[in-house]
Amino acid sequence: MADGWESWPEDGPGVVRLPSGRLVRGRGLREALPPGPVPEFGLYLQARRAPEVPWQARLLRWPDFRLPADREEARSALAQVWETAARRRVEVACGGGRGRTGTALACLAVLDGVDPAEAVAWVRRRYHPRAVETPWQRRYVRLFSAPARQGRQG
Repeated sequence: MADGWESWPEDGPGVVRLPSGRLVRGRGLREALPPGPVPEFGLYLQARRAPEVPWQARLLRWPDFRLPADREEARSALAQVWETAARRRVEVACGGGRGRTGTALACLAVLDGVDPAEAVAWVRRRYHPRAVETPWQRRYVRLFSAPARQGRQG
């Protein structure tokens, strides 16, 4: 790219292309870091603390098989990921990389214009067939909407 920024390789492990063209990588923290470029920003969905990484990171308190501890913080964190993915390599990760990560990726798809009622199926086709593991995670995605739809104009 002209400004020197290099996005994720589109065929890289866990990389999802949102309808706007933004690329976001989902992954499980229990797996080794995939080869290739490293993230420039990470959102880590963990109950207690984020992994120690050499790039900018944010913790979103989110217990395994549950929902985010603070729904407004989750909206803010996901909006930050969506905005940041337009200009930096961003990853979203939890322990296994399926339930919480899949839920977050589905919410990012909603932020990017995918109908909330279709977002779970959308992310299962593009990320992992078992993404978004629990009924309450699926409901969370269906009810998710962009915070006042900011950043979606122009």
